[in-house]
Amino acid sequence: HDTVEDSDITIAQIGSSFGAEVARLVEGMTKISQVNADPASQHAPAENIRKILFAMVEDMRVIFIKLADRLHNMRTLEFLDPDRQKRIARETLDVYAPLANRMGIGWIKNELEDLALKYLDREAYYHLKAQVEGKRTARDAYVEKTKTLIREELARHGLTCEVKGRAKHFYSIY
Repeated sequence: HDTVEDSDITIAQIGSSFGAEVARLVEGMTKISQVNADPASQHAPAENIRKILFAMVEDMRVIFIKLADRLHNMRTLEFLDPDRQKRIARETLDVYAPLANRMGIGWIKNELEDLALKYLDREAYYHLKAQVEGKRTARDAYVEKTKTLIREELARHGLTCEVKGRAKHFYSIY
């Protein structure tokens, strides 16, 4: 996805090797990578940056690729210096986690937020992690019990449904 940015390979070469569709996706990634998504550096609200990203993209798969790229970057952030970790984590919280949410990919939003918290407030992150881990069994049992009660009450009123439950993630608790 970032071959054009990181090497001498051109979009045309990608097209001849992988086809026009892949070339268009790489070209879309190259275009949106040129947008500086750091809200502070552009003096623009994060919402405006998200709108710019949507407007620039002709194929929504580019947004999915960008989110996957950001998730991978956040998962490997420990290899960067602390200042870059904080800048990228802030940008992730302000731009990419809400973008994932808007795209309906809650699990990516949650992981991006949790990873960002880890670099923005390390002490709070590890404190929450220890507290949550210590109560996992009780919490899981509570969620299952609550789902059963809701399902039974709805069935008592003749309503069939699927009830889902989940624990809050670290950033949400924070």
